Amino acid sequence: MTELRDRLQSALGSSYRIERELGGGGMSRVFLAQEVRLGRQVVVKVLPPELAAGVSAERFEREIRLAAALQHPHIVPLLTAGSQGDLLYYVMPHIAGESLRSRIAHERELPVGDTVRILRDVCDALAYAHGHGIVHRDVKPDNVLLSGKHALVTDFGVAKAVSSSTGAATLTSLGMALGTPAYMAPEQAAGDPNVDHRADLYAVGALGYELLAGRPPFSGLSPQGMLAAQVTATPDPVTQHRASVPPALAALIMQCLAKHPADRPQNADEVLGRLEAMATPTGASHPSRPRSLRAPRPPSAGRTLSASPSCSASPRSACSRWPIRWCTCSGSPTGRSPERWASPPRACPSSCGPA
Repeated sequence: MTELRDRLQSALGSSYRIERELGGGGMSRVFLAQEVRLGRQVVVKVLPPELAAGVSAERFEREIRLAAALQHPHIVPLLTAGSQGDLLYYVMPHIAGESLRSRIAHERELPVGDTVRILRDVCDALAYAHGHGIVHRDVKPDNVLLSGKHALVTDFGVAKAVSSSTGAATLTSLGMALGTPAYMAPEQAAGDPNVDHRADLYAVGALGYELLAGRPPFSGLSPQGMLAAQVTATPDPVTQHRASVPPALAALIMQCLAKHPADRPQNADEVLGRLEAMATPTGASHPSRPRSLRAPRPPSAGRTLSASPSCSASPRSACSRWPIRWCTCSGSPTGRSPERWASPPRACPSSCGPA
């Protein structure tokens, strides 16, 4: 442990000062460090030697650079990446809070409302990343961080960086190294080279299943048995483990867990929309995705308008009900002609709008 820390400090140079190891396992060893110039805490993740040995440093850094371009409120950004000998590392901001894995460990099952909110944030991040051509490939509780009431997805692009730059002959060995068989889509577990964004949606289903049922779709199996189950076995309905799960949410979770990608929701935006419908009261809109405000339609030709005694200006507050008003003025040639005011108007007539 001390040897790895010393080597990492040497690779980081004077830009970062390592404070302590936070833990890790599977994909990486994790260290808390301070960025000296800006005085902020960061997290440095190092690939374990047995995984880094077969990785091309050049291709790894190239994939990390692509992922570093992602800028989204629910994505933990990658700040930099580097290598020194067989040491491969990447740096991210330190997020105050806890991992979703930690919350599951002490709560086991989460409230339905919290589950919907967390999955919504995760799918929001996935929809953005998929739109930029980046598939996560390793969505799991360890890679979801909770800060306040928000969930952030971390390690975007890292699994792709490792898988595209390793010389592993089969995905099975890589999957064990990543420690993600419980969340792997069947096509990933089978070693399909054409895995696409729908594999992330399978992982969302596995994630949601665990948040609601207190256990992933398949458990108590060896890594090899877990991969086989992902390909061939059908998970129990989530309602079998928790009967109170709303039918719409249960149906969405089980659809995401479909064996064939074509039977799952076809994109993260679709899943996001269904989750937002569950989280939003009828007729209301979620503050993070406000509906566009539309100006009221102009009155129809036969509609009666209230007359105004004059066209003298009055304070804007007199017409604050609508951003655009259709008003009448007795001083016009007909005395009843509608007059459109731009929004916001400098002043309003003394009487406005439909009677």
